[in-house]
This record gives sequence, C-alpha cells and structure tokens, in this order.
Amino acid sequence: MREFKRTDRVADQLQQELAVLIQREIKDPRLGMVTVSSVKVSRDLGYADIYMTLLGENDPARVKENLAVLKRAAGFLRSQIARRIKLRHVPELRFHYDESVVRGHKLSALIDEAVASNRPQESDEAAAADGAGQDDESRQDDTRHGDGESR
Repeated sequence: MREFKRTDRVADQLQQELAVLIQREIKDPRLGMVTVSSVKVSRDLGYADIYMTLLGENDPARVKENLAVLKRAAGFLRSQIARRIKLRHVPELRFHYDESVVRGHKLSALIDEAVASNRPQESDEAAAADGAGQDDESRQDDTRHGDGESR
C-alpha cells in the first residue's frame, strides 16, 4: 500500500503553488498577508478547499474582504496552476478562513490565565506548609538532644 494518496500529493502541490501565486501574482491592494494553512482535495479532484489565515489580522470584516478578493481571483489562480502543475483537470478552488489558529491563541491565553491565577494559591499553600514544617523541625531538634529542654 502507498504511503500517500494522490489527493494528498495534489493538495501539497496546490498549497505550495497557491502560496507563491497569491504572494507574487495577485496585485489587489485589499489583499493582506495571506498564509495558505492547508488544502483539502476531493477524491475525484473536482474541488480543492483552501484554508487560509491572515497574518496579524483577525477582524471579521477584513477576513471577509480578503476572502472576496481570493474568490474573485480563483479563476486566474486556477489558470496559473494549470500552467504550473500537470493535471488533466485542475480542481475548482474554494477559499475558507482557517479559524484553528485564532482558536488556538484563545485557548493558550485561557490556559495562561488559569495558570497565573493558580500561582498565588499555590504560593500561599506552600508558605503555610513551610511555616508548619519549620515548627515540626524545631521540635525534632529539641527531642534529639535528649535533655528535653528547649534551646
């Protein structure tokens, strides 16, 4: 059995070519710093779902505007891909915003916040445990000397 399916190889090639084409060939000033995060190709190679992110911009209006620019340029991108990749049929390009990066940042911030709020509680508990531990140690020192008198 093969390690990679043909759809996976086509998706990887499309991702590389689209990243270069979007960066160098599309001259629309409304288009921000677009990163092609992943490409999923249908089994019949009829459709390619392209997931993209915007560098430093998460504003929904800005995302919508960039998606509109890319959807308008889909025909041009498809024709350029046809020249660069040897395929009988170049998949129809469908662009989507990849929210996994934004979701990951939010989850990371929540984890950091939870850890930060937990630190003061741990330090208070540790200080209380240290104070109790010191009293026990001083009592043990007194009993070790055997004379029963406290020093």
